[in-house]
Amino acid sequence: MASNYAGGQYKEYTAMLRQRMSELPSFCAEFFRGIENETLVRTRCAYAGDLRNFFRFVTTELPAFQGREVKSLTLSDLDAISATEIEMYLAHVSYYTAEDNREVVNQDRAKARKLSTIRSFYKYFCKKEKLKNNPPSLVDLPTIREKAIIRLEPNEVAILLDVVQSGDGLTEKQKKYHVRTQKRDLAILTLFLGTGIRISELVGIDMDDINFSANEFSIIRKGGNQDILVFGDEARAALLDYMLERERIIAEEGHEEALFLSLQRKRITVRAVENLVEKYAAIAVPLKKISPHKLRSTYGTTLYRETGDIYLVADVLGHKDVNTTRKHYAAASEDRRRLAAKVVKLRED
Repeated sequence: MASNYAGGQYKEYTAMLRQRMSELPSFCAEFFRGIENETLVRTRCAYAGDLRNFFRFVTTELPAFQGREVKSLTLSDLDAISATEIEMYLAHVSYYTAEDNREVVNQDRAKARKLSTIRSFYKYFCKKEKLKNNPPSLVDLPTIREKAIIRLEPNEVAILLDVVQSGDGLTEKQKKYHVRTQKRDLAILTLFLGTGIRISELVGIDMDDINFSANEFSIIRKGGNQDILVFGDEARAALLDYMLERERIIAEEGHEEALFLSLQRKRITVRAVENLVEKYAAIAVPLKKISPHKLRSTYGTTLYRETGDIYLVADVLGHKDVNTTRKHYAAASEDRRRLAAKVVKLRED
């Protein structure tokens, strides 16, 4: 079941969270226990990383705390930090050199997330009346400018799938691997374009999650809930073709149930899927930077154009809030508005 993969991910992030918490002041443990029921372990792990970076800034850049160990910080110390110093932190993370001498750059979206983490942290302890001041609440979130949504047009979808199927445009070295991965890659691309599945959901699929008699398969959604996705005839054909090949592969121990395998006979990783999508897209649509999420957007746009039902699109894509769907598929609604403008005639020609 896909839950096997989700369980493995839970253990991995839990171990990472515990490692990061071991580097933080002891009072942080209370915060993570307090938000456990309303956040995913992956989210808490990201929070721990953000807090670790913030406390390192406090002990290295703020004169009042320079020379202190991160673990020695107290809630009273945090009460003494000002809104101006929070702003200084946001300016700092725009560009800095990490402890491993790696240069780190954060754009507005990443800076907004870091500020949101600190806000949540202070809000929690203010609610518990263990902090008196809440300086992060006085700092404005960076303005996040919406990016144009890149998606494939119908003819580009056909070209992309043709490239995956034929291997035309690949280098000679890539063609040697393509012989072994063609059926797998076509099944993966077809699922993205035919169901709008997320990449994290796709890599977690096990062989027994697929029900060909009903043309459906079970997945674990982003929030940890199980769901069912239905696929069409094209995806069915691609999956069946790959399954005949997959059943002959002896997977590495611990990966026996995984549907999609790497050439090392292990469950394919998110990064490997991103790489193969980018590889084929660079040939099929060189002027567009296509990722698995762009293929998901392509599916959502196509579904909305065909049905005009934003609630159906939200349900199939697994969006909890339909406003999220409406926001991301505004371009599709513009197409319908243009149609409306052409349909209404004020005077006969």
